[in-house]
Amino acid sequence: MRFVLFVIGLLPVCAFGQSNKSLKQELDSMYVLDQRNREWLAKLGNNQPLTDSLSALYKVDRTKLAGMLWTEQVKIDTSNLNRAEAILKEHGYPGKTLVGTPTNETVFYIIQHSNKIPAYLPLIRKTAEAKELPFSLYAMMLDRSLMHEMKPQQYGTQVTCRQQIKTKQSRCFVWPITDAKAVNERRKEAGFTLTVEENANRLNAAYEPELTMDVMKKTYAF
Repeated sequence: MRFVLFVIGLLPVCAFGQSNKSLKQELDSMYVLDQRNREWLAKLGNNQPLTDSLSALYKVDRTKLAGMLWTEQVKIDTSNLNRAEAILKEHGYPGKTLVGTPTNETVFYIIQHSNKIPAYLPLIRKTAEAKELPFSLYAMMLDRSLMHEMKPQQYGTQVTCRQQIKTKQSRCFVWPITDAKAVNERRKEAGFTLTVEENANRLNAAYEPELTMDVMKKTYAF
């Protein structure tokens, strides 16, 4: 792992100079594939016409639609990640200078949806510090990395849904935050426009500033 991180650390943050139109077009297509099924899945429960339309399109029963979409997405994510890693080796991170905005966010989302976050987090930070990528995206990846490591997050961007041990009911909530009293100040500095409370409401998740890792582990099943 140390060797992998070292090699990635040698990658250039981005390739400066003229924009790369062909790369931009490819990344835009990859972004559509990264997001399409995820957007559909987020809407299925509250959008009957969409559910019926997709069931007809894919010729699959409504009860099996979500599973089919996720299976397809796993294949897409694998293909996208393989191509993104090849692009990183050739160009470094394709940032704002090389492919413009919002195309510069594509590789971020592909990594964010993969198991390669620990390997690429330092590169995402360097890219954000170079202003080739919004710093808020680095903050999101940092939070996800901390959550995966079962540590409190910094910016309150990550939500999880867990079964409560006592009630056996599932509940979605904001993952515990380090120094929650100052989280909105940190969010503002990172470039977020919503407070942690507003973001939780957007995601239909509960926010409990006092929630600690210890309390969470005793309250929810993992």
